[in-house]
Amino acid sequence: MTNPFTGAGVALITPFHADKSIDFDALGNLIENQINGGMDYLVALGTTAETPTLSDSEKQEITEFIKKKNAGRLPLMIGMGGNDPVKVVESIRKTNFDGIDAILSVTPYYNRPSQEGLFQHFKMIVEASPVPVILYNVPGRTGVNMEADTTLRIARLSEKVIGIKEASGDLSQFARMIKYAPEHFKVISGDDALTFPSVVLGAVGVISVIANALPEKLSNLTHAALNGKNDEAAQLHLQLAEILKLIFKEGNPAGIKALMEMMGTAQNYLRLPLVPVSQATYELIGKELKTLS
Repeated sequence: MTNPFTGAGVALITPFHADKSIDFDALGNLIENQINGGMDYLVALGTTAETPTLSDSEKQEITEFIKKKNAGRLPLMIGMGGNDPVKVVESIRKTNFDGIDAILSVTPYYNRPSQEGLFQHFKMIVEASPVPVILYNVPGRTGVNMEADTTLRIARLSEKVIGIKEASGDLSQFARMIKYAPEHFKVISGDDALTFPSVVLGAVGVISVIANALPEKLSNLTHAALNGKNDEAAQLHLQLAEILKLIFKEGNPAGIKALMEMMGTAQNYLRLPLVPVSQATYELIGKELKTLS
């Protein structure tokens, strides 16, 4: 299978109104901003989308809206993971995959499986999926790290397993996967702050949070790094370093929604248990934003 997920991808937020209903106008504008800002693909219903607080009907409504709005202009990846592989497979079987180019499936959370358990979990999902699968390793959220050798073992199951969003923050783990990966399998950074160093190691890009607000800067950084323009990429990396630190200071997507409110692209509403950033952090983000203008 071909892999269209190279370059700059965006983990889309879910914009809300004050009553916490979905703001589809803002979501539509967000998609247009990503396309106009030079982004390469869209990722819906991931961590940044506050997916755990979305109902099944809302997830379906968001997916259909994004497919219609995108109209095939950019490749589209949909988050479909969980800590019960049977339920994930049931969701896969109920999904209309027209307009969806891959699924993003996170490692199981809370139940903390062994490496063998992770392998068997993803084996079920890969066998059930009619589209390519990108794994998602984010131990800071799930409580379990999928080791490089386990990831490679899953990658060798099928050419349907085309990559991983790696958010362990461990560059040695990045390096081992990149060095020993089968040809069809690619590593994608799951951390904005590691976009440049991970691409230098051989990753094929990033699935970004900051791109929701600053798609052009993030896409320019990623493309410069991929094209070997290291001086340009390093300069952009340094420009974004402080605001990246700030938007994650009190959790994601609280920081990015604060930034987007300042820029007038989304309102600063989240669903519990997430809450907006503190006033102190909000002001720091605003101060740093002025240096980027």
